[in-house]
Amino acid sequence: MIGFRRLGLPRDSGAHLLVIGAASIDTKGRASQPVQSGTSIPGVIRVSVGGVARNVAENLVRLGESVVLLSAVGEDGSGRRILHQAKECGIDVSHVIVDPAHRTAAYLAALDEEGHLLLSIDDMSITREVVTAGVIYRQRALFRDAQMVVMDANLSPSVLETIFRLAHKYELPVCADPTTATLAPQLCPYLSDLLLVTPNAAEAEVLCGVEVTDRESALAAAHRLVGLGVQIAIVTLGATGLVYATSQESGHVPSIAREIVDLTGAGDALTAGVVFGLLNDLPIAEAVRIGTSAAALTLQSRETVRPDLSLERLYEELVI
Repeated sequence: MIGFRRLGLPRDSGAHLLVIGAASIDTKGRASQPVQSGTSIPGVIRVSVGGVARNVAENLVRLGESVVLLSAVGEDGSGRRILHQAKECGIDVSHVIVDPAHRTAAYLAALDEEGHLLLSIDDMSITREVVTAGVIYRQRALFRDAQMVVMDANLSPSVLETIFRLAHKYELPVCADPTTATLAPQLCPYLSDLLLVTPNAAEAEVLCGVEVTDRESALAAAHRLVGLGVQIAIVTLGATGLVYATSQESGHVPSIAREIVDLTGAGDALTAGVVFGLLNDLPIAEAVRIGTSAAALTLQSRETVRPDLSLERLYEELVI
């Protein structure tokens, strides 16, 4: 069984976390009144750094973990902004590729007046085209010296194959965020190699074939994912909270009732919070609650990653 002390392996406290995937610029517009199709409405538009892998990396760094980010940005203003912000918060970006032939990844989201997502468009081509299998293999020393790999699904099939091959070689646990229902199927061949996967309802259906309509069906999907080899499966359900399952236990954690400012980044905060709990040898149930707390704090922030995130803030929000 792959994992740390509760899951079978000691933790090397001096090693880094290797986070692989997208780094982007997020543009989010939130309406200030009910949305009407076909016309412009007043609202607030904000631009911030984002990308699933980058978001997870920042959350982990803000919780005190050592993180190396493996991604790609363009040689443009957006790329420079991402690298500057990452360095400022403590992410090791020395292995992020700066490619002059590609534009930096971008994400565009339209939110209604309550902060719920209406529509999103992503342009992540640089991640799939520049972060190649050859790049991953040449950075194999990062795997050798890591304690865990955390990845999103904005990667090509050949890159995923190389990541799991190197993780197996160096006996590294791998955690994955399926990212979208469109990208999630890429993870299907590797479910038995995953320590943790954190799909929403739509992504879980794609991964395991169980239709998710409520808490009970979500728990059935989580158990199915465990049956397919995942060690820890978490299925998020928005306002209903989440369910989780391992081969030994399962449960439901309700969402924390707070005003929603922006949904963007909450799932990435959840993944980071659970990873943090596992790294620090917390029981699965407590690690999941740490993740829920991180997501709740992020929902209350206009930023994709909450700038004042800390372990103390997490425990203030913790669901008992």
